[in-house]
Amino acid sequence: MLKPQDLLIVLKLCVWPEDRGITYDLLAAELGMTKSEVHAGVRRAVASRLLRMADGRPVPLLDAVREFVESGAPYAFPAMRGEVSRGVPTSVGATPLSGTLNVGNQPPPVWPSADGKARGPSISPIYPSVPHAAVHDSKLYELLALFDAIRDGRARQRQAARKLLGERLTG
Repeated sequence: MLKPQDLLIVLKLCVWPEDRGITYDLLAAELGMTKSEVHAGVRRAVASRLLRMADGRPVPLLDAVREFVESGAPYAFPAMRGEVSRGVPTSVGATPLSGTLNVGNQPPPVWPSADGKARGPSISPIYPSVPHAAVHDSKLYELLALFDAIRDGRARQRQAARKLLGERLTG
């Protein structure tokens, strides 16, 4: 059974440069997880057919990942709204949606984080280390913010997020 951190691992692998070697230690460090958590997450993602192993390296199955993130993951890992807090902008408050959708004068949704510089209604990240991992990898940040728009946004926001996610996860 997939866990939320497995989706984080899969999305990180979707943006991992092909010319850069992958190790469980490196993935764990960049995601703020333990090596054993990453190894177990990769195993579950392979069993769920979101990843495959090729020459000992986990490789995302992009069509399956896109379908799961757009259709299944919002139900498996629903957004939990919280109080207004300081954090890292997500969903319509983050690139690429922040510049394309008019959300009025509402503060952006945020992942609660002491390192964040924005204030807004909080959305629980799919894993506690998401804010840290996202601000250190802009491509991962975009995928996670688009996922949050799909799981928490209004119809127009979800539609825009699905389109942008599809452009980024083309197999």
